[in-house]
Amino acid sequence: MSFGGAVSAMVTSLKNNKRSRVSTFEKLKDYKNIDYGEGKIDKKATPEQLKAIREKLQKENRKKRIITIVYFVVSFAIIILLLNIIKFKQ
Repeated sequence: MSFGGAVSAMVTSLKNNKRSRVSTFEKLKDYKNIDYGEGKIDKKATPEQLKAIREKLQKENRKKRIITIVYFVVSFAIIILLLNIIKFKQ
């Protein structure tokens, strides 16, 4: 007498329903009550720090943009080359 997957699914469902869950609202309440101790987070940055961050991000974005352009050009060149090869074989 084999019950197959039906009984297994039922047991799994009962186990999952039995476990305790933390609601999202409780998580938010706990998050708001976090105390960072002596090292409070200072959300203010000096103009020099902001300038350094801005320059770093601009450098990273420029590098990503160049890589994307290179990939596009190489892909485009390969597609044109393949189309020319197919065209001349006919």
